This record gives sequence, C-alpha cells and structure tokens, in this order.
Amino acid sequence: MNSTPSAPPEDDASLPTPTPVALRPRASTALVVLATLAILATLWAAQAVILPVLLAMFFALVGNPVLRALRRLWIPRMVGALLVLSLGIAGAGALGLQLYGPASEWVQEAPKTLRTLAPRLKAMTQPVHQASQAAESFARATEDRPQRRVQLVQIQDNSSWRTIVATPMMLASVLAVVLLTFFFMVYGENLQRNAIAMLPDRQRRKLTVDIMQSIEHEISRYVLTISIINTLLGAVFAGVVFWMGLPLQDALLWGTVVALLNFAPYVGPLIGVLLMLLMGFVSYEGTWPNAAWAPVIPAAVYLLLHTIEGQFVTPIVLGRRMAISPLMLILALMLFGWMWGIVGLLLAVPLIVCVKLVLSRIEGFEGWARLLA
Repeated sequence: MNSTPSAPPEDDASLPTPTPVALRPRASTALVVLATLAILATLWAAQAVILPVLLAMFFALVGNPVLRALRRLWIPRMVGALLVLSLGIAGAGALGLQLYGPASEWVQEAPKTLRTLAPRLKAMTQPVHQASQAAESFARATEDRPQRRVQLVQIQDNSSWRTIVATPMMLASVLAVVLLTFFFMVYGENLQRNAIAMLPDRQRRKLTVDIMQSIEHEISRYVLTISIINTLLGAVFAGVVFWMGLPLQDALLWGTVVALLNFAPYVGPLIGVLLMLLMGFVSYEGTWPNAAWAPVIPAAVYLLLHTIEGQFVTPIVLGRRMAISPLMLILALMLFGWMWGIVGLLLAVPLIVCVKLVLSRIEGFEGWARLLA
C-alpha cells in the first residue's frame, strides 16, 4: 500500500454537468422484451450469487460519502474503508447482541400472545362468524349428497438438520457481503475506470465518466440520506415507547424493526402498523394511564411519525429529483419481493432509483425515466 497521501478529490459541486450520451442499442421491441425477461429469469435463478453482490454495493454506496469526506482529511481510501467497515460491523454486532434477547423472547411468546388475543378477536368478529355458520347450515340443508368426512394427516417435519446445514451457508453469505463491501469501497473506482477504458471513442469515454460519477454521487447521497432518515425514525419511535414504559432492549428492538420496514414503502408501513398494534396489546394493556387507549398508542405514534417522514421530511431533503411514481414503487416491490423475498423489498427502492437516474442520462431513454417519475 502506498503511504504517500493523495490529493483530495474536488468537491461534488465542481463536477461538470453531464450531458446525455447516445448509447441506445438498435434493437427491435421484441428483442428488448425477450432480453428483459431473460435478465429477470437470471436474477431469480442466480439470487444466491447476486444478492450478496447487491447488498455489498448497497453498503458501499452508504459508505462512499464518508470515504470522500475522509479523503479530504488526507486519509487513504483503504484505511478509510477499513475504518468505516469496522465501525459498521461493531455497531451492527453491538445492536444485534442487545436485540437477540428480546427478539428471541418475542418469538417464543408469539403463540401464547396470539392465544390471548384470540378471544378478543373472536368477540369482535362474532356477528360475521354467526352469519357464516348460518350460511353453511343453509347450504348443508339444501345439499342432497351426503357429506364426506375429510381426514387430515399431519406430517411433522424436523427442521433441526436443515438448520444445521443452513447456518454455515448463512455465515458464508455474511462473510461474502463483508468482503465484497470492502473491495467495492477500495477498488470500485479502479474497476469503473478500467471498464470505461474499454470504450473505443475518447469523447464517449469522457462523457461516460461524467455520467457514472454523477450517478454514483447522487445514488450514494440518496442511499446514505434514506438510511439516516430511517435510523432517526426508528430512534424516535424507540424513545417514545421507552418513555411509555417499555424496557430499553424491547424499545431498541421495535425501533430497529421500524427503521428496517421503512426501506419498503407502503408494504413496510402496513406491516409496521399491524406489528405495533399487536405489540401495544401485549405490552401496554392496563399498565399505562388511560388504559383503554394504551394498546393502540404505539400504532398511532408509528403512523404519525411515518406520515411526517413520508410527506414532509423526505420530500424536503431529497426533493422531486428522486421521486418515484407510487404505482411504479408498488410494482417494483412486488417484483423484487417475489424474486428475492425480504432482501428484495429492502433493495427495491434503491434499485429503481438507480434505474431512473441511468435512464435519464442516456439519449433515447428519457421517456422511460419520466414514466418512473
């Protein structure tokens, strides 16, 4: 490693404004559709390889603004990457140790909690249940054929062996994400420079460099800003429920859940409201002033905080440039959630924002970028 410090890069504002470059391939619509379907099928089939790479790129984009700030302090990129990654792993490990106890306790107590809530839900849905029974009795009375008895066979599946097999694979995936994140932070610029050098035309290389630098900076700022906003949202919610009497570890657990769910618009808040309502019925019934309304207060606070964040904070901080159509967001969440599960829901918004920025900078694809807005 070269110990001579390199000159800090120029400020982001000094970057030249890139102009669209003509990179659109001459292909028929049918060929483009077939290529898109082939890419989606590959993304689904190779998710075991693609997801660690995408997660590493996501974490590298979060750390790139910090690395650029450290470069201005004459700290080499490799040292800065080690520092940022070490702090991130240490923070995630400390948070995980704090959350493991309450999370496992909530998972173990979930069946008992649902059983205690069942009588209340049954009382609330009693009229609907009675109407359903009446309709079923009427259907049986009008049916001439004898009813067949259905025999249910319950198969017990011992998942201990699958857990033993899956644990090394999960650890290997985590290690791969950590290593790939470090290499993307350190060697990402060189990889990008070498890939651009393969272009034959010098003017096209220069324009492509400007476009990729601008896109990388904008996406890095977007991902870092969204991560900070979601972290602050979870911290505020954790502070509110802690003030209401929830233990500190449980408050941190639910604050972390709120922060992670906020990465998935619409779907995350809907799941969050249901979870906070369940948590309120378990934690606050009869233990807080005005006990009649206490169980719904966490859900109401979460909904209020999410409304303030979604309608005011994020639009003001990011502006309309990063805005995505709600319909396109829902479609992206459905697509990536179907392909990659929970990880796909977390990565859907950064990926579609990246696609929009790329399309807006390539001549001939501006209309597709406007379609996403």
